[in-house]
Amino acid sequence: MENINQYFEGVAWKYLSVVDADPLRSNQHELGGLVKAGFKKYLGDPGGDTLTFATSYIFLAEDEDDCVAATGNSSWYDARRNQTNRGPELRLYYEANPVTEQLSAGMFFLVAKLRNDELLLVFTHRDSSAEQQLRWLFGIKYSGDEFNSLELDKAHERLSWASIWILEQLGIEPQPADDDWLEHLISRFGERFPPTRQFSDFARESLSDLDTIVNPDEALLQMTETEERFFRLLERHIVQKRIDKGFIDVDDFVSYSLSVHNTRKSRAGHSLENHLEFIFRANGLKFQRGAYTEARAKPDFLFPGSQEYRNQNFPKEMLTMLGVKTSCKDRWRQVLREANRISDKHLATLEPAISENQTNEMIGCRLQLVVPLSLHETYSERQRDWLWSIGQFIEFRKQADLIEKHV
Repeated sequence: MENINQYFEGVAWKYLSVVDADPLRSNQHELGGLVKAGFKKYLGDPGGDTLTFATSYIFLAEDEDDCVAATGNSSWYDARRNQTNRGPELRLYYEANPVTEQLSAGMFFLVAKLRNDELLLVFTHRDSSAEQQLRWLFGIKYSGDEFNSLELDKAHERLSWASIWILEQLGIEPQPADDDWLEHLISRFGERFPPTRQFSDFARESLSDLDTIVNPDEALLQMTETEERFFRLLERHIVQKRIDKGFIDVDDFVSYSLSVHNTRKSRAGHSLENHLEFIFRANGLKFQRGAYTEARAKPDFLFPGSQEYRNQNFPKEMLTMLGVKTSCKDRWRQVLREANRISDKHLATLEPAISENQTNEMIGCRLQLVVPLSLHETYSERQRDWLWSIGQFIEFRKQADLIEKHV
């Protein structure tokens, strides 16, 4: 079974001090304390030399548009190698780049040694969703101003949907096993991407043990995970053929790369909506997908529908809207403007470990987060008391439909 041990040897983390982050006060972008934390066994002993590691630098922000990534190197060396009368002091030197320009004291910092002998340096704001997600992925229980480290063993973490999602934020894409499904996909759709609804239907058809009534939460994850795996298989095949063909120039390459990225994002959102629609219909809910409300706003799901919403005599307490976002980031506020008659709004997402700061804002805006039950473990205990599962949302709407019949 896959786990993050396949990609990482070990990690170390801390909150950055002023000396770590401020170029005017730091010792030339150097980080000390990794030896004391036990991270030397992953970096080695440079002796009198300098060990250079290919390095990915990532700054993760709450707003996706503010995330920054860069590639370069980092260096591991003895800052006292020319001082024969003093013991060694090993330091990690990081380069100046668009990521390190974002640094400030108090940020959460994680350095990971990858199996391919590269390093990953990740920075994010303290108490952010990204920090909570990194903590959950690597099993980090504590932090301070000094480095702590952790060795990742084979039993550390199965690659669930949540862990794969976080890994992708770090630029690591677990490759799906073929299992002969690529041949089935090409036979069904050819070497092209089919309409999203067709792809969603195919993913569901491949599953024989779905139970959308008793366990809608697990069924949703099964469907989305399966479709994601199939999509990545077909995508790799199609994109590799395009790469083999070659590109005219840089603009041609960038245009194609953006097209692939946009296809991924658009398909993921529609995929989640398709599978939720299937589950809602299986449970007999009354709803309308993509109905317009005020000012051409279009909630993903409106319960029981636009006719009742436009009827001013229909009790607004019996109206429900559900927004759908595979990941929330800072975009969850868009949902607040999509149905003025409905005060308490709902948002379904697959994003794990959203920060308490973000969920507290949601509570203040009367937005209820709906998350598949198995992802609740990625949230804090306080958050779990407030979160809804897919099953809870379905029962909530079933009760509303029953009341409507007797009004």
